[in-house]
Amino acid sequence: MLSGSSLKGDNVVNPQRRGPRQDRGNHARLGSGRIAYAVLSFGGFLGMGDKLFAIPWQAFSVDTVQKRLVLNTNKELLEKATGFDKSNWPDMADPGWGASLYGYYGYKPYWD
Repeated sequence: MLSGSSLKGDNVVNPQRRGPRQDRGNHARLGSGRIAYAVLSFGGFLGMGDKLFAIPWQAFSVDTVQKRLVLNTNKELLEKATGFDKSNWPDMADPGWGASLYGYYGYKPYWD
């Protein structure tokens, strides 16, 4: 078992073990206690200009040997995803926002 805090700040790779993207944290839905999203940062240079992206937790697997997350989605989907600025986060408690996000990545929200 890996704790969410042990993964925060770690690099995230794709199934071909290419990366890095940085995990900015995991977000649980209150009431269920389940992790709903991981927020990743990428797109910038030396930490400047990075955008943040919320990704459904189901899109990840955990590499317990290397102790890192593996993001199981294609690059094109990520490149077209709507990101947000670190000073302007979306309302992640809004079930409609979450359902739209899950749909974009091809997952059904577990709260439906």
